[in-house]
Amino acid sequence: MRASDGLNQGTFSVGQAPVALAFDGASVWVTNFTDNTITRLRSTDGLNLGTFPTGHGPVSAAFDGANIWVVNTIDNTVSKL
Repeated sequence: MRASDGLNQGTFSVGQAPVALAFDGASVWVTNFTDNTITRLRSTDGLNLGTFPTGHGPVSAAFDGANIWVVNTIDNTVSKL
């Protein structure tokens, strides 16, 4: 969605049961709960830059300026990417 007017800029495929996302300044990271993965999309055009394993049940992600941190609810862990 374009922030200025809400125009839909596209729909992009990710893993199963996407739950949350984080932005690192260049990419949007989407947690995929059922797949136990996180998908990285280029923010300018939605190009899929890869899907990466996490712990079990990833539900949220945050960017700390250098890394993406993922909260995994099923195994009570966090993953650092």
